[in-house]
Amino acid sequence: MKTIKTLAVLSLVLPTLAFAQGNTPRVDQRQANQEQRIDQGGASGSLTQREANRLDRGQQHVDNMENRAKSDGVVTRGERARLHQAQEVQSRRIYAQKHDRQHDYNHNGRVDRPRRR
Repeated sequence: MKTIKTLAVLSLVLPTLAFAQGNTPRVDQRQANQEQRIDQGGASGSLTQREANRLDRGQQHVDNMENRAKSDGVVTRGERARLHQAQEVQSRRIYAQKHDRQHDYNHNGRVDRPRRR
C-alpha cells in the first residue's frame, strides 16, 4: 500500500518538475515584446518591409535556439545565458533599424528619403 502511494505521488510530481525545467517564461515574454516592437515599427513606417523581414528572421533564429534548448526537457543555465545574449543582440538590432533614417511612411514598399533643406 505504501509503495502504491509513493508511485502515485511520484507520477504526479515528476512531470510537473520536468515541465518546470523546460519552461522559459521570461524568454517567451521578451520574444513577444520584441515581435510587438517589430510589428509597431512596420505599422508606423519606421521600419521598411525588408528591415522588418530581416528582424523577423532573427526572431525566428532565437525561437529555434529556444526549441533546441527545450528539446531535452531541461534548459540549463548556460542555455538560458545564450538565449538572453541572442535576445539582447536582437533587441539592439531592432533599436538600430527603427532609429536609422530609412522609413516607409506611406507604406508603398520603397524607402522614403529625408528631405534636404
